[in-house]
Amino acid sequence: MALHLQKLCVGCDSVDDLRGWLDERLAEKRRKGEAAEHAHVTRMAPKRAEELLDGGSLYWVIKGVIQARQTLLDLRLRRGDDGIERCAIILAPELVPVRPQPRRPFQGWRYLTSADAPPDLADDALAAPGLPPALAQELRALGLL
Repeated sequence: MALHLQKLCVGCDSVDDLRGWLDERLAEKRRKGEAAEHAHVTRMAPKRAEELLDGGSLYWVIKGVIQARQTLLDLRLRRGDDGIERCAIILAPELVPVRPQPRRPFQGWRYLTSADAPPDLADDALAAPGLPPALAQELRALGLL
């Protein structure tokens, strides 16, 4: 069973904001002739790398709610210009919306088990086709969906 990470997405107000930021960063890398991959650099390297890279994702917490995920592709150690070693979390470019799940503030990243990870919104659409998103969210809050 895959293990996941969860991380606060500071500065974004929505999934659309995050998607726009990711698109801008990838376009900038292409203009510079760099590899067009999204690398999120963090100070600490996860110790459970093998479990994370076995199908894990990084779940983004936006405004106190897990709202989207990106598949983890690789974890690479990098030494910065300041000589400090950090971990580059390499992520798939696709941003997958997930069923909203509240989270309290935390620092850095946290592990997230598959059992605790929210399902993709596409799975909700299959469970209740044609439902408006606001109604589906209300039904979820009531435990009816």
